[in-house]
Amino acid sequence: MNGDVLVVDDDPVVTDVVRRYLERDGFAVRTAADGRAGLTAALSDPPSLLVLDLMLPGLDGLEVFRRLRAEQPVPVIMLTARGDEEDRVAGLELGADDYLTKPFSPRELALRVAAVLRRASPVPAGGVLRDGDLVVDPGARDARRSGCPLPLTAREFDLLSFLMRHPRQAFDRSALLTQVWGWTFGDESTVTVHVRRLREKVEDDPSQPRRIVTVFGVGYRYEPQEDPS
Repeated sequence: MNGDVLVVDDDPVVTDVVRRYLERDGFAVRTAADGRAGLTAALSDPPSLLVLDLMLPGLDGLEVFRRLRAEQPVPVIMLTARGDEEDRVAGLELGADDYLTKPFSPRELALRVAAVLRRASPVPAGGVLRDGDLVVDPGARDARRSGCPLPLTAREFDLLSFLMRHPRQAFDRSALLTQVWGWTFGDESTVTVHVRRLREKVEDDPSQPRRIVTVFGVGYRYEPQEDPS
């Protein structure tokens, strides 16, 4: 098996189709039809990845996400029938690793599940990256600042690692979507949200970033800091 996926969605048709596609790709699949049942299942036996609909009866998906992330660092792919950006950004702000808007291709979802799990796996990925008090070990999937672990999601870790591997090189959001997310198209606000979250974790003053700086008219650049020693 490639991993254990918990699908939380109140639409039995969506759940059945998603289950069949994921099982065909070698994933073990559990399901829940409402938010409380999904949260209970995720906390009692944490899955490798959670596919979570935001529009759920009882306890909505965002609240399930908040409570789960307070207890377990489980990778999450959001599903939503809503078309506005606010819902997607809210989930991304909480640390979602990916999202799909309904209606979606179940084959695309299966590919995204595999991609998120692949990125979350501790595989060798080059040497340790060091910049002053910031140390990122891609092989161990470990990031620390001043010796303290940084609570990064899988996507945040990948984004930080990519930028640190290319210091002083500017990337637009489209390029980052391709290089970090593996998307050839998508909502570029995803990058904006992840950059903002990263700044909150690696900058002394996120409102005046010194490491992940904005290149106006282009995108973002990683600016190395002098070693404080």
